[in-house]
Amino acid sequence: MTGAPLPPGAETVVPVEWTDGGLGEGAVRGMRARSLGPEGATGHVQVYRPAEARAHVRAKGSDVKAGDRALEAGTILGPPQIALLAAIGRGTVRVRPRPRVVVLSTGSELVQPDTELGAGQIYDSNSFALTAAARDAGAIAYRVGAVADDAETLRSTIEDQLVRADLVVTTGGVSVGAYDVVKEALSHVADEDEAGSGIEFRKLAMQPGKPQGFGSIGPDHTPLLALPGNPVSSYVSFELFVRPAIRALMGLQDVHRPTTRATLTADKALTSPKGRRQFLRGTYADGRVIPVGGAGSHLIAALAHADALIVVPEDTESVEPGTEVEVVLLG
Repeated sequence: MTGAPLPPGAETVVPVEWTDGGLGEGAVRGMRARSLGPEGATGHVQVYRPAEARAHVRAKGSDVKAGDRALEAGTILGPPQIALLAAIGRGTVRVRPRPRVVVLSTGSELVQPDTELGAGQIYDSNSFALTAAARDAGAIAYRVGAVADDAETLRSTIEDQLVRADLVVTTGGVSVGAYDVVKEALSHVADEDEAGSGIEFRKLAMQPGKPQGFGSIGPDHTPLLALPGNPVSSYVSFELFVRPAIRALMGLQDVHRPTTRATLTADKALTSPKGRRQFLRGTYADGRVIPVGGAGSHLIAALAHADALIVVPEDTESVEPGTEVEVVLLG
């Protein structure tokens, strides 16, 4: 039967479908084989087709041999990998769990979708986008409702979320405005937390996404990344900084999005501010990339139609059509 060990002295397995099952002479003449029945009783089986030596025999170690490396470190465990671990007798293995990422946006002007907008209000899109992006990166993501522009409220909200966070991501409130509460609430967090904690805010030579914050918070030194509030800025910042952090927490070696070279296909030259690396949205196909929308960090519609980022280096102020450019593939 299927899955049985080969009896001593046997070298071939004949499928029962190739025989009469030992029920009689059968209508077709063929080879006769002596069959060992229950409790040593013997009988005869008529075999209609020849079987070569070692046919239908699975040798020991033909799948994984002793000493073979079954799975590389950093392998994501899906159903086939778990089956392999069980098949070689490993009931437990050391793993890196999927990181838990808490995403929250700041701004008293933010309201939830499916509610009516009042004067001076906009819908909160950042927290939904970045929660989805965190899940796409492999994390378990939790979205927190938008927090008003109040430093104490923000601090208490973040502290409440630390119990379920391996990484905290905030959007908004990291520039130099009067209501940049993330900066206000977290700039001096090291004074109150354990040594080694603290959030540092910097201006990076990039567009979009110039203002950024990073560090750790709380007794467990939970990493925190503070991203700018403009929708495109926050998403581009996530792709460049947060996604690699999530992938690194998962123990993966390849943490960045793939990049390639492509020919710029456009009606006019692209312009870029000197001294800042620009990431423009585009669509990529067959070695060509087409810009989508402009450089504005509020253009969500253009971002929604893009599947790539066009990289313009810091020392480049203009890129002519037909020029080969670096492209970050988002799809």
